[in-house]
Amino acid sequence: AEMAVSLSVCLFATNSIPSPGGTGRCKYTGQSVRPLPIRVFTVGRKRWPAVQLLVDEYTSKLRHYCAVEEVQVRSNPRNAREKRAQIVDEDTAVMNLIRPDDWVVLLDEHGIDIESEEIAELIGGAADKGASKLSFCIGGPYGHGPKLRDRANISIKLSSLVLNHQIALVVLMEQLYRSWTILKGQKYHH
Repeated sequence: AEMAVSLSVCLFATNSIPSPGGTGRCKYTGQSVRPLPIRVFTVGRKRWPAVQLLVDEYTSKLRHYCAVEEVQVRSNPRNAREKRAQIVDEDTAVMNLIRPDDWVVLLDEHGIDIESEEIAELIGGAADKGASKLSFCIGGPYGHGPKLRDRANISIKLSSLVLNHQIALVVLMEQLYRSWTILKGQKYHH
């Protein structure tokens, strides 16, 4: 646990996100924040209809604040028989879609555990880092490959539980919407 705490403090310091257990307020709340376009990459197979309804709902809500694009990347694009080859193929497929000036947020079960206000700070501060777009990446059944892990600006987790990629997508979309309401000082977030 101590290693995780020092790792998170290091990542938060280099990415200007408040450390866990902070004030619970986002420093960008009520300020003018440049709305960077958001892209959400998910690796997986056909989406459940109920999940798609929720994703569409949150995408519609998010578009009031920023441009948002949800990109589905086919799981195991070359039908590899080996787990390692599948990870590499998915890794390459996602990396081919990421641009050099994207600020990449990896969603991973081993990532930093952050609060809603900290996601809002991440969104509010990404433009200050010179990013032109925020890219959130949800991995496939075996997680993310080494290229994407190396490219990521930060790795976060949405829960201490391991989430199916479709459930993770719904949670992420809701948190992105919640983050914008925090940034705008709206009542959705307490």
